[in-house]
Amino acid sequence: MNFIATKLEGCFIIEPKIILDERGYFMESFNENTFQKGVNQQVHFVQDNQSFSSKGVLRGLHYQTGEHAQAKLVRVLQGEVLDVAVDIRPNSPTFGQYEAVVLSGENQRQFFVPRGFAHGFLVLSDTATFFYKCDNFYNKESEGGISYNDKTINIDWGFPTENLIISEKDKVQPNLENAKKAW
Repeated sequence: MNFIATKLEGCFIIEPKIILDERGYFMESFNENTFQKGVNQQVHFVQDNQSFSSKGVLRGLHYQTGEHAQAKLVRVLQGEVLDVAVDIRPNSPTFGQYEAVVLSGENQRQFFVPRGFAHGFLVLSDTATFFYKCDNFYNKESEGGISYNDKTINIDWGFPTENLIISEKDKVQPNLENAKKAW
């Protein structure tokens, strides 16, 4: 596996080694020892989640606070998404900055989003199956979010905003400054 550091400390794009032959392909999608060495931290995943969405669905930006904060290892099994992590660590030099990466069933890339980041994705293909590992269990009381169109973050989703499909909850998320008060 190839671990590519991003401008956001702790976030990595992970490219697996894909072995192709006449039968198709084989790849190791996760190996705890390789992963921990690649991200240079101890992460123990305890929960797997999967979602299926259609083109234009935007999920996020979500995070968990306090003792329920979560690191995520995300990937796309089928389709293509623009995956986004936003640094919400108050004392970070990259606070409020984001990293975006295209993940697809074709490129097999993964994105590691450590604790202290908001996360979201936009489906670019007709449909997408999104899969992710979490290092902590979900806790509704610790759930938070930031508006996908926050002006200070200024995420370039590369998609017409009038065509986005967004949950009612995500339509009313606070901006980065108001969310910061909840931490």
